[in-house]
Amino acid sequence: MMFARLPRSPRGLVRRAIQAGCIAALMATAACSSPSSRFYTLSDGGVAGSTTAVSARTSSAPAWLIEVAPVDVPPQVAKNQLVVQTAPTQVQVLEQERWASLPGDEIRRALSTSLTQQLNTIDVYGTAYPDTTPVYRVSLNVQRFESWPGSHALIDAVWSVRAVRSAAVMTCRSVVSEPVGGGIDSLVDGHRKALQEISSQVAGALQAMAAAPPAKTGKVVVVPACPSGGAASVAAGSAS
Repeated sequence: MMFARLPRSPRGLVRRAIQAGCIAALMATAACSSPSSRFYTLSDGGVAGSTTAVSARTSSAPAWLIEVAPVDVPPQVAKNQLVVQTAPTQVQVLEQERWASLPGDEIRRALSTSLTQQLNTIDVYGTAYPDTTPVYRVSLNVQRFESWPGSHALIDAVWSVRAVRSAAVMTCRSVVSEPVGGGIDSLVDGHRKALQEISSQVAGALQAMAAAPPAKTGKVVVVPACPSGGAASVAAGSAS
C-alpha cells in the first residue's frame, strides 16, 4: 500500500526560516563584536621639523657616517604581540595589541632615525659608502624589555660603538626605566622615551669618538669613557 507524502505545514516552514535567520544574525553579531587588533610603533617621526628642513640637513655629505646593525631582543618578547609583565615571573601575551613590526626591527628603526637626526648624518647599513669617509658601527643587544602596565617600561641594553676599519670600540650598558600610566598607549610611550634616552647616550659616545681619535698606548687602543662613566678599551687588532 502506498502513502502519499503530505505537504509541509506553512507554519513549520515559517518557523524554520525564522530559526535560520536568528542563527545568521547571531553569527554576524559575533563577527562584528570580535575585537580588532591595534598596532603600535616605537618610531615617532623623529625630531620635529618639516620635510624640507630634513632634506636640507642631509643633502650634503656628512663628515662621518653610522651603521646601525640589527638589534637583538630577548626571545620571550621577540614577537608581534605585546608581552606585559603581570608578576616578576609571569607574563601575558596580548593578542590584540601588536607591534607594527617585530620589536627588534622597531627598535633598530627608531634608533637609526634618532641618531641620524641628532648627529646630522646617514645610516649606511646595507648600502655602499666611500672608503675615505669614517664610519661608526652601532650595535645594540637588549637584555631586558619589560612592560609593566600602570607602573613602568624598562629597557636594559648593552651597546657598542666601533670605528669601522679600526680596533677602536666603546662598549657600554644603559638601564632606563620610564614611569607609565594605565593603558597600552602610555606603556608604548614609556618604551619610546626609554629608547630615546639610550639613543642620546649612544649619540654622545659617537660624538666623543669622532671628536677625539682613539689614543694608542702600547697594544691597547684607549677610547673615551662611556657616557654613564667607566672606561672602554680594546686590544689593537685587525678591524672587521
